[in-house]
Amino acid sequence: MLNVEFTGGQVLGGIGLEPRALAIGDGRIVERAATSVDLSGFKILPGIVDVHGDGFERHVAPRRGAMKQMHDGLRAAEAELAANGITTGVFAQFLSWEGGVRGPEFADQVFAALKDVRADTVTDLRPQLRFETHMLEEYPTLAARIAAWGISYVVFNDHLPHDRLADGRTPKRVTAQALKARRNPAVHLAMMQEMHARRDEVPAALDALCATLAAQGVAMGSHDDTTQAQRAGWRARGVTVAEFPETLEAAEAAKSAGDHVVLGAPNVVRGGSHNGNVSALDLIMMGYCDAIASDYHYPSPRRAALMLARSGAVNLAQAWHLISAGPAQLLGLTDRGRCDVGLRADLVILDENDRVAATLCEGRISHMSGEIANRFVAAV
Repeated sequence: MLNVEFTGGQVLGGIGLEPRALAIGDGRIVERAATSVDLSGFKILPGIVDVHGDGFERHVAPRRGAMKQMHDGLRAAEAELAANGITTGVFAQFLSWEGGVRGPEFADQVFAALKDVRADTVTDLRPQLRFETHMLEEYPTLAARIAAWGISYVVFNDHLPHDRLADGRTPKRVTAQALKARRNPAVHLAMMQEMHARRDEVPAALDALCATLAAQGVAMGSHDDTTQAQRAGWRARGVTVAEFPETLEAAEAAKSAGDHVVLGAPNVVRGGSHNGNVSALDLIMMGYCDAIASDYHYPSPRRAALMLARSGAVNLAQAWHLISAGPAQLLGLTDRGRCDVGLRADLVILDENDRVAATLCEGRISHMSGEIANRFVAAV
């Protein structure tokens, strides 16, 4: 761990950037340190807390059969997180009927490997389970598996095309989806039809599962809510996070009830949803956002926060809060997200062009590139 004092740079505080020193020691932000590093021209900000990201999938399974060693893929994903200023990364892994990299077997491999690599990675890597709610056969043992996997955050999804199944139509892309999961298309379709037919059994199963998970202290979220009624139903089960609400109605319902709202950074950067959902930028302007997540693109949280600040939508401190302290609070992590004495030394250092020059997690370097490396070598 580094024990140094950064001088000459600007540090992000509660109201904006401040020209002041910042010292770290024994993994924490401290009052003073004996050795100094000149960071003139650089900005020091809290490390990014990414509350939901599945961009790691391309590292652990870049193409069918290409990745034989899950551990190496997760380490490669960590390097990408660090290069983008992310100091806490939540890996959102499906447990889904869709199979393949979203299937139960693959989920078990990911969570097992993640437990192994966490001991020798610098970035704080955390698992999230994305559970497809109509997999009724999974319910009896799921809570125990969640505990064994070390998962503290579960999100519920339903990607079944209920409208088409109810009308007796074949869902789109069934053949491609089945082959990706290494299933016969007819078998895959029959499985979807059976899950749809048993949909009335799902609410009671969810009630029991959520009660058990709440007792285990697991945080829970819903995904892609569209209506006030949906959000109210989830809240009644103790599911208090609304990830990526698709409509203003759902986001407003969540915030008015005191729930946490997570929005996608790519949506912010693009200025709108890629599939016609409500604009994340509009929701942020209305105050309906607690955290911005990478979703599927790790460079986007930093870009989204900087874009919000440059546009004048919010100031830099407010924008950066959405990718640091905001998501940290959602995860119950009170030891990070701000550049305050006593907190973890989770920091991202930006150069004059707002590129990531260095990333530090608990006072350890996870990424460093360019001129800043020369200054560290000269001083330390």
